[in-house]
Amino acid sequence: MERRTIGELVTRKKYNHDVLFRISSINQEHAILHGEDIRLEVDAPLDDLTRVEERDLVKRRKKEKEQEEFSYRLFRQDYQLMKEKRDYQSTDGYQYVDYFQLPAKVLHLDGDQMYLRKCIALYQRLGLQVHGVHLNEKEMSFHIRSLIEKIQPNIIVITGHDSFSKSKGAKDDIRAYRHSKYFVETVREARKITSHLDQLVIFAGACQSHFESLIRAGANFASSPKRINIHALDPVYIAAKIAYTPFMEKVNVWEALRNTMTGEKGMGGVETRGLLRTGLPYLPNDDDESIESNS
Repeated sequence: MERRTIGELVTRKKYNHDVLFRISSINQEHAILHGEDIRLEVDAPLDDLTRVEERDLVKRRKKEKEQEEFSYRLFRQDYQLMKEKRDYQSTDGYQYVDYFQLPAKVLHLDGDQMYLRKCIALYQRLGLQVHGVHLNEKEMSFHIRSLIEKIQPNIIVITGHDSFSKSKGAKDDIRAYRHSKYFVETVREARKITSHLDQLVIFAGACQSHFESLIRAGANFASSPKRINIHALDPVYIAAKIAYTPFMEKVNVWEALRNTMTGEKGMGGVETRGLLRTGLPYLPNDDDESIESNS
């Protein structure tokens, strides 16, 4: 049998090489795999793994990059429409006035350090303030209270890896999921601090997560209604949609999902107020970095 190493990129023969994984750990004849682009964690026998050749890797990454850029362009179009509407409303439709915005602050907890780096890069590309924290999924509930008190976020993203196993139970049994119960516990702890869904907006879940339990625990948005895999960057687009929607408007669930790569089969939620606040007039101050101008 070919020797395997941690960090190696592989696919599974049993599933016709459908998903690109990297080896997270090796235990005797089995390996724990993390999806390279989707938030899935699985166990697999070492003899079921195939190393990904460079040519195939280039092809897969090109396709993935195209998909990511398509979602980014969709969000930018959506953002531009929202901005034009804000400009019109803030200037009464006929005169130009410089206004400022109070940006939402995002706390992003991620069980995967590589995904966290990717997400932070996208938050920054979208112009959002983010505080990223890498934590094992099992540890998140123990740290969420202190993080909320320290960061004072408006939006919390609780994500990492997950998976459903038929051998462990039915789809409605949370014990059949790798990390869903830990996400649920973390959401509950966050809601003990701020119970109102519009004062603290929460996204929770990963691939195949127990959607219903996460929503019942207090998440505004969660994965995965149809127990499918979600893309690593999808939670960022949900957070961005909320952050750039004015606080007097509701975030339409369908519109929020439209900008994700997974859509309604992998993501869902409840109507939630936006968090963007606009003010007048804009007075530039080099010492104040808490507000952003419309220019």
